[in-house]
Amino acid sequence: MNPSHTERGNSANALLDTERLQEFFASMTTANRKLVETFVNGVQPSHPDTPPLQHLMNNMMGGANQLFELQNHYYQRQMDLWMGLLGVAERPKIEPERGDRRFNAPEWEQYPFFDYIKQYYLLTSKWLLQLVDGAPVDDERRERIAFFTRQYLDAISPANFALTNPEVIKLALDTKGESLIQGMKKLAEDIEKGHISMTDETLFEIGRNLAVTPGTVVFENALIQLIQYTPTTDKVYERPLLIVPPAVNKYYLMDLQPENSMVRWLVERGYTVFLISWRNIPPELGRLGWDDYVETGVIEAARVVREISKQDKINTLGFCIGGVILTTTLLVLKARGLDWIESATIMTALIDHSDPGDLKMFVDWDMIRQREAKFKDGGLVNGKELARVFSMLRANDLIWNYVVNNYLKGKTPPPFDLLYWNNDSANLPLPMHTFFLRNMYLENNLAKRNGMTVCGVPIDVRQIELPVYIFAAREDHIVPWKSAYRGSQLLGGPVRFTLGASGHIAGSINPVTLNKRNYWANDQLPPDADAWFDSAESKPGSWWQDWDQWLAPRSGKQVAAPKSAGNRQYKPIEAAPGRYVREKVSPV
Repeated sequence: MNPSHTERGNSANALLDTERLQEFFASMTTANRKLVETFVNGVQPSHPDTPPLQHLMNNMMGGANQLFELQNHYYQRQMDLWMGLLGVAERPKIEPERGDRRFNAPEWEQYPFFDYIKQYYLLTSKWLLQLVDGAPVDDERRERIAFFTRQYLDAISPANFALTNPEVIKLALDTKGESLIQGMKKLAEDIEKGHISMTDETLFEIGRNLAVTPGTVVFENALIQLIQYTPTTDKVYERPLLIVPPAVNKYYLMDLQPENSMVRWLVERGYTVFLISWRNIPPELGRLGWDDYVETGVIEAARVVREISKQDKINTLGFCIGGVILTTTLLVLKARGLDWIESATIMTALIDHSDPGDLKMFVDWDMIRQREAKFKDGGLVNGKELARVFSMLRANDLIWNYVVNNYLKGKTPPPFDLLYWNNDSANLPLPMHTFFLRNMYLENNLAKRNGMTVCGVPIDVRQIELPVYIFAAREDHIVPWKSAYRGSQLLGGPVRFTLGASGHIAGSINPVTLNKRNYWANDQLPPDADAWFDSAESKPGSWWQDWDQWLAPRSGKQVAAPKSAGNRQYKPIEAAPGRYVREKVSPV
């Protein structure tokens, strides 16, 4: 056999060697080790002695002609690459996927050897994904296998290793090795912190240049602090707005720096703003469940807001998982006959979880049953583990990009407030988080009639008859927008749906003052999301403008701004941002 053909074949076999796969994933974190377990389960053979990936290849034999054609094309392209490297033929060009920036540097094409490495990697990646795409398994399993195959391929990219990345080698030579020394220092620092640094964290501090909108903590319990923001206008809307942020990260996504703070913008528009700051859960609160987040969190906060503002009804906004908590809270309040809520805004959150995107890859029944067996003892879901899962949804951008930049090149990433917030995660209690995964991601009970019970109340979102504003982001990898749209079809009252450009965070936190991006609006709500989009109008700038026009008429008349925070019963406790948001998650 031709030596180059043998070499290509051996390299391909190396990619399919199960023992090497297992060795690779065994060296990764607990969160990453879950990848290989799920991957193996996805192609589990019927015979215990058959390696899973060999089982996949055996099944492919069912379509022998297709497999032969795919293999023949793969080996031919290997030969073309080899001949191009030797200079006896023109080098073929295999293009990365759109948006793949790993090989943008000119060094990858300037040096034939590294161009060959890059092209060979891209060729093999496409071949392996085509194998998966043709695997004779059901769609759900194929999707699962494809996801974890991509995770593996992203991890073994030649860009991620010093000896196969020409940028890293050139920089090391230019700096006489100083870049590698600095990289090792940064690696040691990140190991101590327990996460990959995505920004220069020394440049940010909560209360100094993040979460600086003036306000006062007017209430607290073991789970929340409630912040009342200081008005900046002489008159304010009489009906207050209560913001329920996600419990997975800190609240200050809503109040980053002055120029991109949603809270500051609302205050400047004359809204009376209150916000929940969730506790970073300590071990002694590890038995808290979903009911506690509804009862001790949102309902208690709403009660205090009504009493301070002396308003019978308030407006509400829930973001991400905060939106799901808020949705269940609305139904608990209604079942108790408490007509407290004028309107609700659901911001990048799912009501229907039938297609929740790639996050479902990390949830299975074995994990849920193991967790539920520990409920009596409680426990924590570490915030850093949750952050890693979210990062793995965009591994090249949020993991490997920083591995190369920080550890191989020894560079400090540029300052970016959103990425600082992204790494400032919070612990969740095990029962609460497991309830969420079971009822939403595995059973989709929120979308069913009386599919689950919260605070003793059967949940049926069709009974939500108050006005609801739903916002989704078009490139959201955590809350797919078409899935978010399905929620608009389930609610029993008037709904307005808007769609913003960009992703889960950048699409949501899009200040009016910067006038970036665009959003889509449509007064009609056809059953199909594509039909809604086809007839939607694209509008420049931030969706906040549209929401402001919807929210203002529901906020009552303009009254004189209060001169102080709280009241006689709820006295100021401390200045915003408060203690709870400053608590850090310990490294794992």
